[in-house]
Amino acid sequence: QVQLVESGGGLVQAGDSLRLSCTLSGLAGRSSSDYGTAWFRQAPGKEREFVASISWSAGVTFYGESVKGRFTISRDGAKDTVYLQMNSLKPEDTATYYCAARRGIATRTISQNEYWGQGTQVTVSS
Repeated sequence: QVQLVESGGGLVQAGDSLRLSCTLSGLAGRSSSDYGTAWFRQAPGKEREFVASISWSAGVTFYGESVKGRFTISRDGAKDTVYLQMNSLKPEDTATYYCAARRGIATRTISQNEYWGQGTQVTVSS
């Protein structure tokens, strides 16, 4: 019943910024603060990579080494939405970005995330 919908992807040039959004729905009266949410990305021919995570109730965040210092994950509980602010984008950031969630604290382990969005494409040109 829980669904995640990502938006905000697009084609940008190196050095530009994008903000991705992930909206949770179908919570059946539960609060989005009960969920931990993570962002992953996957480029063609490569493994899915952890990007960032946040546990809404505690506000604890983690980042993959490749994006630390450039990306910021945040939340808006009133809108049941998680954001990924991406600054100083590089061509190697080009990938499909996926939002994932689970009941409880966030995790970077793919198999432990119960719910996944369809993905949004981010393309960074040089």
